[in-house]
Amino acid sequence: MAGGGEKKSKANATGGGKKKEVKKETGLGLSYKKDENFGEWYSEVVVNGEMIEYYDISGCYIIRPWAMSIWETMQKFFDAEIKKMKIQNCYFPLFVSPTVLQKEKDHIEGFAPEVAWVTKSGESDLEVPIAIRPTSETVMYPYYSKWIRGHRDLPLKLNQWCNVVRWEFSNPTPFIRSREFLWQEGHTAFATKSEADDEVLQILELYRRIYEEFLAVPVIKGKKSELEKFAGGLYTTTVEAFIPNTGRGIQGATSHCLGRNFSKMFEIIFENEKGEKAMAWQNSWAYTTRTIGVMVMVHGDDKGLVLPPRVASVQVIVVPVPYKDADTQGIFDACTATVETLCEAGIRANMDSRDNYSPGWKYSHWEMKGVPLRIEIGPKDLAKNQVRAVRRDNGAKVDLPRSSLVERIKELLDEIQESLFVAAKQRRDACIQIVKTWDEFVEALGQRKMILAPWCDEEEVEKDVKARTKGEMGAAKTLCSPLEQPEIPEGTLCFASGKPAKSSPTKISYCYCVSAPSRLVVVVVVRLCSASAMVDRLILLHLC
Repeated sequence: MAGGGEKKSKANATGGGKKKEVKKETGLGLSYKKDENFGEWYSEVVVNGEMIEYYDISGCYIIRPWAMSIWETMQKFFDAEIKKMKIQNCYFPLFVSPTVLQKEKDHIEGFAPEVAWVTKSGESDLEVPIAIRPTSETVMYPYYSKWIRGHRDLPLKLNQWCNVVRWEFSNPTPFIRSREFLWQEGHTAFATKSEADDEVLQILELYRRIYEEFLAVPVIKGKKSELEKFAGGLYTTTVEAFIPNTGRGIQGATSHCLGRNFSKMFEIIFENEKGEKAMAWQNSWAYTTRTIGVMVMVHGDDKGLVLPPRVASVQVIVVPVPYKDADTQGIFDACTATVETLCEAGIRANMDSRDNYSPGWKYSHWEMKGVPLRIEIGPKDLAKNQVRAVRRDNGAKVDLPRSSLVERIKELLDEIQESLFVAAKQRRDACIQIVKTWDEFVEALGQRKMILAPWCDEEEVEKDVKARTKGEMGAAKTLCSPLEQPEIPEGTLCFASGKPAKSSPTKISYCYCVSAPSRLVVVVVVRLCSASAMVDRLILLHLC
């Protein structure tokens, strides 16, 4: 964390006694550029920015305080919001018995390659191996069956903050694709489908807010195709981000309506108000520490991290800039007073008073860590009763009077937050292209575009698109059908099959009803999914 163990006594700041040697370290720069080698750049940024440390088990990472504080900020927001929805927190065990895991066949088949198993205790083999949860539907639902008996037991709305393990994959990437990760997972049960549908979209909107309002990352809210939906569920909604540097989409978070499939498997049956037996309607939803990786990819630059102020654990770093024969003590006193003033106003500020590093080295250090705003105080600033503020996002410098410092710093932090989102959205939108024919689609795909295309909503056509585009760089795959869609003329044909694109007079019918007989024109967002991990590490962004 910024400033931890970095503040020295004022006695050292005065220059009294033996002068300390200033370190001549210059190794703060990145070895790779974002536009030239994205995979290596990303790996270097998250390590040098003190977000993660590599662990001795492949695919596992140490989340350092600089990153954990971001997760805690999002957790605080989301936890408060779901409690407004009367959702309660709980915790279920990490281990799953094979019998329970196999109960929902379609569901476990979707996760089977990723399930890790405990097979030994000390030197002895377990009589029955125990699975480590890849997700918790099969862990929780046997007890939902026990707890839900009548309509008065509904809705049952639980959430847990925990870790999960998904083991079988290659080429892990910090935050994006790891064998163990942190998440929240909500599991709810309702008497009616309309209640479940409403919650799906409420949760999806909270996920949008996490990305757009906190992480300053634009996302597209949409619905997954039947081929891409959650295994065993009725339908899946999603927020999808896009990385312009790579031309690849990335699933940000998902909110699933499970229908009554799991209720059937686990006998979650209740007696309704008419005294009739009925199966509960269920949802599940989750977001993970992947959010942090997406933020780094979208905002980071060739100097390192660029953190949005709303999630930065340190929003303002204050650096004293003493010169020879300057009033060093006065400068340090002014820096200390500035930090205290900002902290009292609720601004997360800290001071780098280390006396064995030069101001220039400190500038680079905090730029690498992505602190949104740097304040410099030197002899001239002291004389003029001002500070110099430097923005991390664009490098702009401005001198601010100390008399109105709090107000101006708050304004600057708000401007930085908004500027990051606007810039990211502009870059994303510049990559979106609407196509109507296969030839247009192939051309746009080659240009690493995020593609919107009319679709006939047929699984075989979706599979065919993937097969026809498979090559050295991967294959095209749907992200989602956006909930907000552009106007498309009646009679528009599917870009891939030439069949009529699906249409509907209202968007609501599509948002809520996966099996509606008539729907909006389905607009497909397409991403590349790599067929070969040897191309570059960005292949790891393709996660289903």
